[in-house]
Amino acid sequence: MKLGIIFGGSSEEHPVSVKSAQEIAKNLDTDKYEPFWIGITENGAWWLCDGPDEGWETAAGSRPAILSPDRNVHGLLVLDEGKHEAISLDLVLPVLHGKQGEDGVIQGLLELSGIPYAGCDVQASTLCIDKSLTYLVVANVGVATPEFRIVTAGEDLDPDELTYPVFVKPARSGSSFGVSKVSSKEDLPEALETARRFDSKVVLEQAVVGSEVGCAILGNGPDLIAGEVDQISLSHGFFKIHQEDDPESGSENSTIVVPADIPAETRTLVQETAKVIYRALGCKGLSRVDLFLKEDGTVVLNEVNTLPGMTSYSRYPRMMAAAGMPLSEVIDRLVNVTLTGKVR
Repeated sequence: MKLGIIFGGSSEEHPVSVKSAQEIAKNLDTDKYEPFWIGITENGAWWLCDGPDEGWETAAGSRPAILSPDRNVHGLLVLDEGKHEAISLDLVLPVLHGKQGEDGVIQGLLELSGIPYAGCDVQASTLCIDKSLTYLVVANVGVATPEFRIVTAGEDLDPDELTYPVFVKPARSGSSFGVSKVSSKEDLPEALETARRFDSKVVLEQAVVGSEVGCAILGNGPDLIAGEVDQISLSHGFFKIHQEDDPESGSENSTIVVPADIPAETRTLVQETAKVIYRALGCKGLSRVDLFLKEDGTVVLNEVNTLPGMTSYSRYPRMMAAAGMPLSEVIDRLVNVTLTGKVR
């Protein structure tokens, strides 16, 4: 099977995407798949390269390439010395995070190309990248969400209208980039400015008191597999994934416990709620659903990541591994569900 793997990208999560691709390369069964590694630089240039190892952008064998929107090509157009070569692909695995990776942009190009691709479609990606839209849909199926309000570009906001603490977030950005916890109205202007560096649309969320838990989901529609539930233990502050200087060695303020140290019935509640959210948003292939677990045992949605990290320290592969599914098997099942609709 000719498998196109797209990684890198021009979002703030470019380095994480490269690490995710490197981990996939270690776990990809090359007896089953012929990988075509398509790296996108931070400036948006596309290169067909030998793999996601360090220096792929300038490696001697790397060639400019584009994904053709012409369905008659059904793959890549590789440019070399004034000529072009067409390479047909059977399936594309996007390993992109954040903007232009999880927001429906790359999915739209793949829809035009006619090539089957793993993960959520345009509509689900667009819904899930926008936290305010996610909350509206999920609340409509009876799942609790944080109380929130939207602040648009240039909108005046009376800080006395808010009950503190609040989280100020870019509405359509990945990970925790641009996120601030605001405990008093004096800190609100700076937090808004920080969030607006990543998005003109900002979400203000009432802080939820509880621990953070997550659930990895794989599959389509009624045929879903849930990984083990994880739980984030904080020493101080709030969880800021992918923003540590050396995330492979751990975080300065958090420890991720998997399986989560919670009762069996709570574990089931988290998994079943994650499935309800996944289906309501129309997710396909895979997603990681993050929730808050309150002291009374109820859960509140935090966010949904439609192309979660696959690095050595990422939560999604660790939750699946704890459920007995190593990353190589996750890849196999993701390919299978993309082509057949069946995860098993």
